[in-house]
Amino acid sequence: MNSTKLSAEQINAIIRMAWEDRTSFEEILSRTGLSEAGVIRIMRRELKPSS
Repeated sequence: MNSTKLSAEQINAIIRMAWEDRTSFEEILSRTGLSEAGVIRIMRRELKPSS
């Protein structure tokens, strides 16, 4: 999954999964194809620094 072509719904789902302690980055990778670094990049771009 290319992070530049994600819909708002997909971005929200990825952030929600990453925010949950029970979802590992390995599971996110298997579901979305995004590495830990890719997920972190999306979260930094989309979330406020105070989040």
